[in-house]
Amino acid sequence: MALDRQRIVAEAVALLDAEGLDGVTLRKLAARLGVRQPTLYWHLPNKAALVTALAEAILDQGFGELSPPAPQQRWQDWLRGLAERLRRALLAHPDGARVLSASQLSLKMADISELAMSTLVASGMPLRRARVIVLTVERFTVGHVLEEQAPRPTPDTVNEFDMAAFTERHPTVIAGITEYFRPGRTVDDLFSECLQVVIEGAVASAG
Repeated sequence: MALDRQRIVAEAVALLDAEGLDGVTLRKLAARLGVRQPTLYWHLPNKAALVTALAEAILDQGFGELSPPAPQQRWQDWLRGLAERLRRALLAHPDGARVLSASQLSLKMADISELAMSTLVASGMPLRRARVIVLTVERFTVGHVLEEQAPRPTPDTVNEFDMAAFTERHPTVIAGITEYFRPGRTVDDLFSECLQVVIEGAVASAG
């Protein structure tokens, strides 16, 4: 099978899914493809180019089609759906948020930002405010997923953690977590509610 960029990137995504971002190297990718590492340089000259290609692939999978709000749809609801879609795209792959954060220039992310900003401007929003709102929503989403995908504590760390002392020192934090995550509540609900605060705050500040 001929070695082209599409095949290389597809194999890189498979490597990401298998080993996470730290395991994605040009050496390992070349081994999976059965070629010498210098062969990849014709398509991806360095690790930075590889990470950017991964970001493009992740976003392409989650955003095969981009479309503005439907008639009569509020831009707030449309932007919330866009952010939820971005979160799902990043969560679909290990370290998806790290990949996007580390990418040098994702044209697909630029497409998403262009559509979001132009949508807000078309609704009557001043350009400066539209840019700030879109950046805030995008960065909140990526940051939220970064935390969701962060490594969990090791068993040794958990065993050494004094939960009783922590609870005594931070009773409101524990009460808030316990109250929120009652049966039926999930991290999806938490993201949605936090996102709502971000967007509603933007609406209020915009008047």
